[in-house]
Formats: sequence, structure tokens, C-alpha cells
Amino acid sequence: MSRLHGKIVIATHNQGKLREIDALLKPYGVECVSAGDLGLDEPQEIHHTFIENAVLKARYAAEKTGLPALADDSGLCVEALGGRPGVFTADWAERQWYEGPEGRDWYLAMGKVEGLLCEMGPDVGRFAHFACVLALVWPDGVSAVYEGRCDGKLTWPPRGKLGFGFDPVFVPQGYSQTFAELAPIEKHAISHRADAFRKLVADQFAPNV
Repeated sequence: MSRLHGKIVIATHNQGKLREIDALLKPYGVECVSAGDLGLDEPQEIHHTFIENAVLKARYAAEKTGLPALADDSGLCVEALGGRPGVFTADWAERQWYEGPEGRDWYLAMGKVEGLLCEMGPDVGRFAHFACVLALVWPDGVSAVYEGRCDGKLTWPPRGKLGFGFDPVFVPQGYSQTFAELAPIEKHAISHRADAFRKLVADQFAPNV
């Protein structure tokens, strides 16, 4: 399989996600440019699994640019909600014109989850995990997939101003702070995305033996 190097397209319009991926790949000399910066449309995510949607997004970006593309499909899976919002995590953050270029209202999404949990009573379990799938696709169609996970619990109200998405309400296992309260370097060490990246790095950057 081809080894990852040079310039690649990160198939996202989410600047928070781009920053995290860029920070994780920078030590390996990979130059990241986002699909949004290149003016690419976002393909409709028509599938019901993280793997299928990640591959779809990466393949679209690779075909449109002629560059290797990396796509992340990730989401929050809440045990008491049967794994929801899952692959529909971003859809729960409805697009709002006042939310800036990314157009997502994540506070609304966090409130939806909390509202559903509250309806289930004060003893409802708050176990949840973040899931992440990274899909690499080269212009010739070669692809690779890496899966990651981070377990934890949900808290309310939201805490912290770092991170993005559901980070302010997610407390990773073994910690008392939310993802949004942890310094980026701490979050990068334990997150679902970091877990998937460790597998990508071992596959793409490990020395040949």
C-alpha cells in the first residue's frame, strides 16, 4: 500500500476537526488542506455506518482533487439512547445562519441529548462513547480504514470553551474534566480520533522492516 506523504485533502468543512487532524499529522511532514478551503461541496452522507460515510467523503475528495484524501466520520453514541445520535450526530446540531461558516448549533444538539435523558428519569445512565473512523483514499482508488473509540459519561451543564461539538458535555473515563476543559495536547492523547490516528500512524508511518 502507498505510504502517506506530501499534501493531502482533509475531507471536512469543520475547522475544529481540521485543526485536530492537522496537529496530529504535522509531526509526520504531511501538509493538510481542507475540502472547504478548496471549495469542494460536501457529499450527502447517505449511509448508516461511520465506515461507509467516511469512505464516501474521502473518495469524493480524492476524485475531485487528484490528491490523497482523509475523511473522518465520528459521533457521540449514548448508551441510554440506543447509540443515538451516532452517525447522525452533526444532524442533531441543526444549521443556523448565526453560527458562522460551519452553520451548526452545537448547544442545541447538546440540549436535545440532555432533554431526552431527563425524560427517562433521574436514574438514567449517562454512559457514552465517541466513535471515530478515519478513511484514507488515494486517487487510484486504494483505501484504508482505521477505527477509534473513547469511553466516558455525559454531564450537564456544558463546561469548558476548548474543543468543539459535544466536547463540553463529555467527560472521558478516568477524568473529571470535559473534553472542552482539557488542553488540546491532553485531549489529543486520549480522544477517539487519537485512537484511530495511532492505528493510522502505525500503518502509514512505521519504518519498513
